[in-house]
Amino acid sequence: MLGVAREAWEAAGYQVRGVALSGIAAENLESGSGIVSRTIASMEHGWGQDRDMLNTHDILVVDEVGMVGTRQLERVLSHAAEAGAKVVLVGDPQQLQAIEAGAAFRSIHDRHGGAEIGEVRRQREGWQRDATRHLATGRAGAAIDAYDSHGMVHGARTREQARGDLIDRWDRDRQEAPDESRIILTHTNDEVRALNEAARERMRAAGDLGDDVRITVERGERNFASGDRVMFLQNERGLGVKNGTLGAIEEVSTQSMSVRTDDGRSVCFDLKKYDRIDHGYAATIHKAQGMTVDHTHVLATPGLDAHGSYVALSRHRDGMDLHYGRDDFATQDRLVRTLSRDRAKDMASDYEQRDPVQDYAERRGITFRERVAEIVNRVVPEKLRDRIGGLFDGLHLSADAAPGPEGGRPERERAGKEAQREAVMPVRDASEDGEAGLRHARTDALKRHARAVDAVFSIEDAGGKADPVQMRELTDARKAFEEVRPHGWRDAEAAYVKDPDLAREAGAGRVNRAIRALQLETELRTDPGRRADRFVERWQKLDQTCDRQYQAGDMAGYKATRSAMGDMARSLGRDPQLESILAGRKQDLGISFESGRSLGRELAFQHGLGIGRGRGIGL
Repeated sequence: MLGVAREAWEAAGYQVRGVALSGIAAENLESGSGIVSRTIASMEHGWGQDRDMLNTHDILVVDEVGMVGTRQLERVLSHAAEAGAKVVLVGDPQQLQAIEAGAAFRSIHDRHGGAEIGEVRRQREGWQRDATRHLATGRAGAAIDAYDSHGMVHGARTREQARGDLIDRWDRDRQEAPDESRIILTHTNDEVRALNEAARERMRAAGDLGDDVRITVERGERNFASGDRVMFLQNERGLGVKNGTLGAIEEVSTQSMSVRTDDGRSVCFDLKKYDRIDHGYAATIHKAQGMTVDHTHVLATPGLDAHGSYVALSRHRDGMDLHYGRDDFATQDRLVRTLSRDRAKDMASDYEQRDPVQDYAERRGITFRERVAEIVNRVVPEKLRDRIGGLFDGLHLSADAAPGPEGGRPERERAGKEAQREAVMPVRDASEDGEAGLRHARTDALKRHARAVDAVFSIEDAGGKADPVQMRELTDARKAFEEVRPHGWRDAEAAYVKDPDLAREAGAGRVNRAIRALQLETELRTDPGRRADRFVERWQKLDQTCDRQYQAGDMAGYKATRSAMGDMARSLGRDPQLESILAGRKQDLGISFESGRSLGRELAFQHGLGIGRGRGIGL
């Protein structure tokens, strides 16, 4: 379709250019449509040097735009607007999300709409095209059921066994149909390496590889041989390869390598000048977006979601086999739930007209007006509710709603006085009063929780331990906060650990700084890209502080800073999404090569850190 559009645009006198986030996506755009394409980073670099500037006769096609971060897309659109050029955004907001912050393409599509292709063409079988439509519309369960009914979903006792079964099936498939293209897909780089090694062992056993040559490449030491499948991991214009280009080794030595790429070109290079290469039997799902092969073999792991599964289960023309271990997914229903998780990124504009707490509740079947009524019924005495009459008319609880336990007496009395004052004022719109009531309830919950946290901090600072009464109050305060603002107490405590004075201020009624800090923690929790930026920034600052303290002989400070770094490394084990994003920023964290360890343990190892314990107020 884009090829037809290009012909029409060029016939009308326009110059058509193409860009994409990754090199392989740009390559696929060019090969599929004839639009000369490059990466967005390359285009922006040219603009910075006053080269390849857009003008009023240009049409810029941005492919796989769902993976482009908000800031980068804003720069592209702003430049095009200034130049008077037309921009065509092409992508699928349901596929893999941007690594950087935001979901600009989804937001633009939701607000302004766009032309859509309703017909699936990649899969040759009708039922597989239907399955892809199910994946595109968030019905992963229906898609997996369809593949399962055709014998293409395979459970095993463990992930290790599932990996072995996948390699068995892949090996049979390649020997039965050697001329067809195929790829193994999974979620993490560690699993990709294990699958590459297992596939390579089968190639060696079948006599399909030449003599091994041990080579140190960017990711560490590897054995390569003629016949090996390889993947290029960095764009290199001089070689004509992109990050994600696949091929097979024709010749290899300790100094050089010759590769026949899948598009038929022979590429020769000196390994001292280009070493960004690895085995290419398996790839991460992110590397596969935009790829088309005859057959895919997918190993499902717990990090997958609806966006990753949509990409992984729709790369094939003829067949797809999905493997999983029951140590990861006890049942196929659990597999379906994981592969159906919607983790689409948010935009700030999503919250301009809508309260996220209200949205959270309504997604769970609780309407905003019902929630306000529940809060009113809990905190306002019955006699006073009778007196204020029609103020809350229409705010009825649903039949199955049950009022929770009453809050503390001071909160009830304050709420009662507020309601008395409102009772003598002219009646306003009930929803406005309900929103104000919810804001008051959230502020009261924040202050109560802050007082409870500050009490725990104070006793710990004095060298003691919180008593059962204090911990029970903290538990109750957390529950009350959760009821009026989901995740509120967790975000608040994350802010208080960084700045304990905030808890003291908020407990005393000065809540403005605490609210701003809480909102920032909410953004960090919901935006993995921003969490990654903050992690790298804090890690680098602590690392620099550590060096200064050591040089100054401040060993007490040095040990404290290293303990904080150990806490950060340990935290990655609890946040696989952040760890996955940071895997692409290892150099920023002082890691220069792959070791097979998890990122958190590699940080601890390379910096000589103990995985320590930091300050916390858990139960």
